[in-house]
Amino acid sequence: MPTAGEIRAVLREVTDPELGINIVDLGLVYGIEADGSRIHVTMTLTSPSCPFSSVLHAQVESALLERFVGHEVEVTLVWEPHWTPERMADDVRRRLGTQ
Repeated sequence: MPTAGEIRAVLREVTDPELGINIVDLGLVYGIEADGSRIHVTMTLTSPSCPFSSVLHAQVESALLERFVGHEVEVTLVWEPHWTPERMADDVRRRLGTQ
């Protein structure tokens, strides 16, 4: 069974198409669960009107299925709590000038 850390490492390889920054450091990943052969990721987007929602969802699912062959992957998109720039890693906030 993969650990949350292993799953998070794979998710760091998924980048936001607009910003070119991985979704973990952007603060888009809210939860990671692994139970037997099932992986569940709860995530959000910077905005409900994000034009890349289906792209990011597919990239997350694809990356996890590729890395953890034989596992069932579920990605749930949520809007609560709302994403804010404070959720980003400190270095990302500095890079984007939001700190």
